[in-house]
Amino acid sequence: MKKSVLKYLAIVLVSTLIGQLPAAPASAITVKEERDLSREFLKVVMARSDIIQDQEVNAYLNEIGQRILRALPDQPFPYKFYVIRDDVYNAFASPAGHIFINSGLFAALESEGELAGIMAHEIAHVVCRHISQRIERAKKINLATLAGMVAGVFLGVGGAASAGSAVTAGSMAAGQTAALAYSRDDEMQADQLGLQYLQKAGYSGEGLLTSLRKIRSKQWFGSEEIPTYLMTHPASEDRMAYIDSWLAQHESQRRDQTASVNHQFQRVRTRLAALYTDKATALAYFRERVAQAPENSLMRYGYALALDRQDQRQAAADQLRSALERDALDAHLLQELGRIYFLDGKYEQARTTLKSALPLTRYNAEGRFYLGRTMLKLGVLEEAAAAFETVLRDKSDYTEAYYFLGETRSKQGRMSDAHYHLGQYYWRTKDLKNAAFHLRRALKEAPDPARREAIESLLESITRKQEQAKKAQEQGSPRKGRRP
Repeated sequence: MKKSVLKYLAIVLVSTLIGQLPAAPASAITVKEERDLSREFLKVVMARSDIIQDQEVNAYLNEIGQRILRALPDQPFPYKFYVIRDDVYNAFASPAGHIFINSGLFAALESEGELAGIMAHEIAHVVCRHISQRIERAKKINLATLAGMVAGVFLGVGGAASAGSAVTAGSMAAGQTAALAYSRDDEMQADQLGLQYLQKAGYSGEGLLTSLRKIRSKQWFGSEEIPTYLMTHPASEDRMAYIDSWLAQHESQRRDQTASVNHQFQRVRTRLAALYTDKATALAYFRERVAQAPENSLMRYGYALALDRQDQRQAAADQLRSALERDALDAHLLQELGRIYFLDGKYEQARTTLKSALPLTRYNAEGRFYLGRTMLKLGVLEEAAAAFETVLRDKSDYTEAYYFLGETRSKQGRMSDAHYHLGQYYWRTKDLKNAAFHLRRALKEAPDPARREAIESLLESITRKQEQAKKAQEQGSPRKGRRP
């Protein structure tokens, strides 16, 4: 038997044995410590990265993530998934279940199966608590500093993520932070478990292999630079050999993704390209694609989004109407056309178009939000309020809906409700002064004991944050009598 085959079989055997024990060893930090570290880590990533805030993109990504998670036993952490606006090929997991993928890597993938493969691998890192094992030795370091070190490992290795490099440099020497990166055994265990998760979730697992091949192939990078993903996720050749062997053993259980599933993936990837790359580049790209294939409604959708970014709303509406001639019941096209009508001040057309889109799509938070804004402009206040309330029931983190629901309630004369939702809006946008003002006004008139309790809890949180900010400011200021 050839040595290479023996090596692959050994990889399979060792990885299988490793995968039987996903729980963290006694040397890992506690679950509570991991949650605390995760909060600090998230602050660093949010400060240093451009997280894409797009309801459709986030809903799609989290839907795939939850589909994979349903294949797992109960987890100690709530998982959440994000796209970072960055061309560098990278994906990583934070302590306690925050999973990030860069838009550049997302754009390089070609199917939902490939995206799911990357996500399942990162989920497996969290399940195995690989990061918590590696930072046990650094427990005595300040949490914020430790979070900076971990973030620096994932954000700061090569590529365009120079901000992350600065975090690492300020936190720890490069040789020390290297100890926080994943080992080969970590990677093999994450692949072994990730493949099991994919299989249970209805994916073949082949997407993980093809995505790794894309990352590994230099033809995708346009430079000799090693992709950040390969720096933080070592042993790519051994990983691909193991995954290929696993797939050969599970050939009968492969499941191809349906065209409808990949259509959703292609739509979200088109949206990312149209809205979150360079404006001029996006416009030129989709203009050329529409010229080459005018019957392609997905390319017209992308072109319309790119035109809207240039404030060419009439041209954008024309592209969407042309696309609707071929796909009259496409809810996403209708929703975007209704949004553009609203932004262009064509409220009656917006109302008709947005209402027609609602029954046709699961991702209707943005459509309902703009329908609410349309009704508010038309003075149909009950329908406006109902639309915003539905958005918040389905998507409690849709921050802008709190503001417009507050404005709607104010116009209805329901001032306690208006102040409450405006307070929620300012709390979520970190404007503590305005949040406290509106919540105190809401508390004076709130008749519902549950609402009063919620307001009092928020006000306590605001007071604590204000005191912490004041204390931090005082500690950072030079004492009197001393030279700065």
